[in-house]
Amino acid sequence: MKNIIFILLLLFSFQGFTQSKKIKILKADNTMVDPKFPGATISIGNIFVEHDGATLRCDKAYIYSEQNLIKAMGNVIINQGDTIIQYSKYVDYDGNKKMATSWGDVILKDELMVLKTDTLYFDREKQHLFYNSWGTIKDTTNLLKSKIGNYYLQTNKFQAFTKVDVTNKDSKLISDHLDYYTSTGIAELFGPSTITSDENAIYTEKGHHNTKTNISHFLKKSKIYYGDRTIAGDSLYYNRNTEFASATGNIKVLDTVNQTIIKGGYAEYFKLKDSVFITDRAVAISVMEKDSMYVHGDKLMVTGKTNERLIKAFKRVKIFKSNLQGKCDSLVTNEKTGITKMFTKPVMWAEGNQITGDTIHFLSNLKTEQLDSLKILNDGLMVKKDTAGFSQIKGKNMYGKFKNNDLESLDVVGNSETLFFLRDEHDKLFGIDKKQSSDHILILFENEDVKSINYYKAITGKTYPPSEFEILSDDEKLLPGFIWREDERPLTKDDIFIKDELLEGEDSENSEKIKEIKEIPPKAKDSIIKPPIKNVFKRE
Repeated sequence: MKNIIFILLLLFSFQGFTQSKKIKILKADNTMVDPKFPGATISIGNIFVEHDGATLRCDKAYIYSEQNLIKAMGNVIINQGDTIIQYSKYVDYDGNKKMATSWGDVILKDELMVLKTDTLYFDREKQHLFYNSWGTIKDTTNLLKSKIGNYYLQTNKFQAFTKVDVTNKDSKLISDHLDYYTSTGIAELFGPSTITSDENAIYTEKGHHNTKTNISHFLKKSKIYYGDRTIAGDSLYYNRNTEFASATGNIKVLDTVNQTIIKGGYAEYFKLKDSVFITDRAVAISVMEKDSMYVHGDKLMVTGKTNERLIKAFKRVKIFKSNLQGKCDSLVTNEKTGITKMFTKPVMWAEGNQITGDTIHFLSNLKTEQLDSLKILNDGLMVKKDTAGFSQIKGKNMYGKFKNNDLESLDVVGNSETLFFLRDEHDKLFGIDKKQSSDHILILFENEDVKSINYYKAITGKTYPPSEFEILSDDEKLLPGFIWREDERPLTKDDIFIKDELLEGEDSENSEKIKEIKEIPPKAKDSIIKPPIKNVFKRE
């Protein structure tokens, strides 16, 4: 019984082998045998061979019928159906495995592309082409070069490895691994890759790039370089046709000319309008050697050409610098002039002073990166907390000058008023000076203290002894428009992201200001403003 089973297995195996299609010689000028090549039929001249739907033409061939092999040479042409044609100098073809190895100026063409290499392996069973000694693929859009390549004919997918270079009339792509689809022009990028063009350069470590539509989506450590500007994010979308890019997650926009970094969670860039729009914890950082300035708003927009750019911030805007903080509803910074303008209930804190007005402008020196001047327009008010109350300076407009980032002078113009707490050399309070001028007041500062006050033209008011000042009404102790906003002040660069509604609910603060004054210990010694006793008021 065992012998019968064994014989049957042999018969089935032999039948399966004999059913494998043999290589057929359809035409040859001359056919011969040579003892030097046992088992081979040698054909010479106009050879035409067929195997399983494919044909082979060449000048000379060694055909091994038993092994179902052919070694072809001289102007070898392989046709697979009507779609694939291959040229080479030499081909070894295994009919059993349907595997062709071609070398010598190999060129393969199908409806979509032309492949060139020195040595090409063609698995007809899997419809898979492979080379590992450099090759190129050219389609209607791109020329692709790589050291190693796989081309899958059924899916039109080309897989390239090692020094991959994809070039077209618009851009150049370099990578070590990409999958390219000749039917769509889509390249899937894996690992460090760059795309360069006349307009920009792109870096990514994973992405989807459509070389025909010029629309791309990059997913890992991606950056777009626009000359002096770099946009980076976890995920980048880019449309080269409209020069539009959007980025999501850990956004960073670097301006190398203006030394500005903008961060956020989402960004849009319009190159034709030269504008960047950023939201989601957006912050603009003006990089300075010793002390950078941080500006936050619900929305940030950067517009303008190089050296003429404007930074605009909208809604819940906050500023932090070690010696300057601020808050407003909207803000514009001109990087060319160094001027920053704050709008809608702005407030600034500098050297212990709280500064408010309808609009606030401050100027930074672009060379020294220090504060230069300050302008408060309409209802200007400067307040500094004293242990006995609040020292206050009020006027229609105020103009300040800085030196070494310290406030050096303040010119108060129009309906000027002051209220100061006067102390002796032992820091003992001996009077409260409250005066008004119809013209203006010039105040000079030194070491954050008032050095002198110069009143111009008509002056009214008086100096109160502490006991008399104490019995004044709460409103008499405060200049018109007083409001204390210390709770809104960002004390660190991270505080600028704290969202509050103080701008919308400031009326509630007025009820708190009296409470704060009453809670100040009357005999505390940590005075902030201490005008000298002698020659404090110089009248002209």
